[in-house]
Amino acid sequence: MADKRDYYEVLGVDKGVSEDELKKAYRKAAKKYHPDLNPGDAEAEKNFKEVNEAYEVLSDSEKRARYDQFGHAGVDPNFGAGGGGAYGGGFGGFDFGDFGDLGDIFGSFFGGGGSARRNPNAPRRGSDTSAHVIISFEEAAKGCKKTIKVTRIEKCNDCSGSGAANGSSPKTCSVCRGTGQVVVAQRTPFGTMQTQRPCDTCRGTGKIIDNPCSTCSGKGRIRHTLNEEIDIPAGIDDNQVINIRGGGDAGINGGPNGDLRVNITVRPHPIFERDGFDVYCEIPITFTQAALGAEITVPTIDGKVKFTIHEGTQPGDEFKLRSKGIQRLNYSGKGDQYVKINVEVPKNLSKEQKEALKNFESISNDKNYKKKKSFADKLKDFFD
Repeated sequence: MADKRDYYEVLGVDKGVSEDELKKAYRKAAKKYHPDLNPGDAEAEKNFKEVNEAYEVLSDSEKRARYDQFGHAGVDPNFGAGGGGAYGGGFGGFDFGDFGDLGDIFGSFFGGGGSARRNPNAPRRGSDTSAHVIISFEEAAKGCKKTIKVTRIEKCNDCSGSGAANGSSPKTCSVCRGTGQVVVAQRTPFGTMQTQRPCDTCRGTGKIIDNPCSTCSGKGRIRHTLNEEIDIPAGIDDNQVINIRGGGDAGINGGPNGDLRVNITVRPHPIFERDGFDVYCEIPITFTQAALGAEITVPTIDGKVKFTIHEGTQPGDEFKLRSKGIQRLNYSGKGDQYVKINVEVPKNLSKEQKEALKNFESISNDKNYKKKKSFADKLKDFFD
């Protein structure tokens, strides 16, 4: 794991990036490498996992602070195994271990001791994980089921999470008596001072595993990738997040699982546009239909419907189809659909058609056109 890329580099952002900018960068990268958009591309799948892992850490303020101080060792207990364990080894990333007693003295003043640490064997909640899914406009409007690829840490089935091989079990550390901490007395110029630090024998776990499980290497948990079907509710919108309780990493020492947060991307529709739960579209009609009125067919997300436009319909006129919009998320009822009229001007007219329009123009009277002055009439009056 020592060759992991920097998480900020993975998402293409600077270290001081804001939460909003971080989220935008994650969505951009997740879309770029998403398996649905890169079928069969192993490199894209690898990058997609890397992007999700980076966002999972940097979007969590606590994990991000540890990562900024200690790097990968601060957030991944498996990183650099044998090189001092997780979360680094000193003040501000500097190791005072070579200075003998000074290391413990500084540790007592800067958070290394002097206060009781939590029980290493107490139940702890698992971390939240994230995933990303792309759905169509119709799927967002009506709801759907989707199978997504999820990577999370689960309890090792071979050892039931104990970390010990079959037929054996962890032993309580005899040095720290299962507390995971040892008290060290140090003689200083200020007198004798006592500090607490993680037990070196059990590495702060409070347990000793003489015969570790070969599947999980004694950790009791393994990283697993699986396909999981999720329900996407009707009315979900672009960039919203579905939180699946208990779908994240397994808890530690019997603690609850974390949650799975699924980021939703909705593909744009070629005809419809969405605003909240209302739907908008444009319908082209002919000049004759606009002038005489007509029954037209209007597409909706529920299928085609008939609508009668009145005589003298103008370009830009808009009408509403009640309850033909999108299902309100977690509520009853639907939004409306608004249809804007676009009158198409005919092209490539024949000689007869041109003559007919000229005749129509010549017999038009004030009743047809001059109830209200047109822009052309107002322009003529201005110059006159």
